[in-house]
Amino acid sequence: MIEKLDFSKSKQYTLSIRLSTDGFSFSVLNPLEENGYAIYEYSLNEGSSLTANLKQVFKEKEWLNLPYRRINILIANNRFTFIPLEYFEDEQAETIFYHNFSTQENEIIRYNILHRNDTVVVFGMDKSVYTFLCDQYPEAHFYSQASIFIEYFFSKSRLGNNQKMYVNLRENATDVYAFERNRLLLANSFSCKAASDRLYYVLYIWKQLGFDQERDELHLTGLLASKEPLLRELRKYIRQVFITNPATNLDLQAITQCE
Repeated sequence: MIEKLDFSKSKQYTLSIRLSTDGFSFSVLNPLEENGYAIYEYSLNEGSSLTANLKQVFKEKEWLNLPYRRINILIANNRFTFIPLEYFEDEQAETIFYHNFSTQENEIIRYNILHRNDTVVVFGMDKSVYTFLCDQYPEAHFYSQASIFIEYFFSKSRLGNNQKMYVNLRENATDVYAFERNRLLLANSFSCKAASDRLYYVLYIWKQLGFDQERDELHLTGLLASKEPLLRELRKYIRQVFITNPATNLDLQAITQCE
């Protein structure tokens, strides 16, 4: 339970907030303890806006209004794109973003620079949510979930001599990240929910990238409660299929890579 933490020491902690249309999660990490973290999940009231939901949980949970050593805001959505770092100019970020996505009302464009991958992730988020969180936490750091996962999986992918694909399952989407050791090959997100659709995208990308069915690895994470049909089908085609941490725990580990 998150309430069991000693919040008189909140200035030593890192607060990470994950925002998604599926709901919110709040992670508090004490970096001085190996297992010093706790997670609180909040289900959305679908009749209210994202901002209204956030305001409600801030009223309910007093510990959200305390000072923290660091505050990370993680945006989990499909509205992100990439620019090679060598071609990136910050004043062009919004223009390039809307070459890839249709214009959306009440949206602000942000970006993360991933130096280890020579890539910039440009992403959109709800402008009202952004304004509210900036008012609450002026020093907050905003990240696309894609940025966090790329940095985290990049570190994991360097182990061994084979290629690796990481698949994050969300309620209505599937995120795919592929690496060849120290090189990002692909990062994309697909709107889908059925196991058959998820299977199609994963196997199609696997084939297009020329991954080996015997020696290369596939790692599943995210919403794994209904993973069995997908897992069963994947293992018919790919020998090395693994399950990694659920999304919330993985987000908590991954986001520390960007601090």
